[in-house]
Amino acid sequence: MFEKLKLTAMAQALAAHSGARTGVVAQNMAHADTPGYKARDVPEFAAVWHESADLRATRPGHLTGGAGARPAEPFADLRFGAPNGNTVSLEAEMVKAAEARQSHDMALAIYRSTSDIIRSALGRGR
Repeated sequence: MFEKLKLTAMAQALAAHSGARTGVVAQNMAHADTPGYKARDVPEFAAVWHESADLRATRPGHLTGGAGARPAEPFADLRFGAPNGNTVSLEAEMVKAAEARQSHDMALAIYRSTSDIIRSALGRGR
């Protein structure tokens, strides 16, 4: 029952997206001094969620089922560039890491709120 709520599916997808973005940011930071390394990022969650929400299962054998967003594919972020070809900006990566943490915190808050509402509805408040 709990995993079939659209809100919790969206929160789960947001948490997974935030984790994926944190991994990409960590990889970018690890390669901050690697000559020729191209920084990467993942698309915005809203775009990924909207794209996956457009998919419909027309037969029971289809795998979409509205279970959530597909994992975002990283893309090259070429906004910054150093003479050695490295495009990693540590300041920009720190901002991305903070955004990813905020998104993850929001997903957890949605989980907690949904759980509290369900418990209250069942007469089992905090």
